[in-house]
Amino acid sequence: MSSVSTPAEHRPSEPPEPQAPEPRPSRDRGVVAGLLTTAGVLLAVLMSALSGLLELLLISVRVGGYLIGVSAVLALVANLFIGRFAHRATRRRWPVIIAAVVWLLIVLLAAGRTTEGDYLITSNNWVGWAMIGLGSLSWTIVGIRLVSTPPAKTLY
Repeated sequence: MSSVSTPAEHRPSEPPEPQAPEPRPSRDRGVVAGLLTTAGVLLAVLMSALSGLLELLLISVRVGGYLIGVSAVLALVANLFIGRFAHRATRRRWPVIIAAVVWLLIVLLAAGRTTEGDYLITSNNWVGWAMIGLGSLSWTIVGIRLVSTPPAKTLY
């Protein structure tokens, strides 16, 4: 018995398409990424410290003899921005914690007595306590958002 073959069966096999080699990660990209992360952390910490100091300076701002609470509003808005910046600039979560701790340390140290015996945040100044509360609330909001979202995939 002979088998009858069709012309399609006798075609030479086609060579596979050449695959491009996968690019190797560059050391330069890792160095640049590390420098950018470091710069983002330093900038977030600097902004956090300056925000805390500015808010402390604005605690006693009055209009018509009444405290207006600009410091508390600034603490809420600025800390939300700084937390978002720290995460977006570094693509990491831990710089947010460092910036929050820096702000909290500055504000809590200011709540204590100075070497001359004065208080920067007095017990009868509602703005100071509102600033501490709203500033801490904003860091809490940033932290909850970071924990509740999955980590972003990064290239490095």
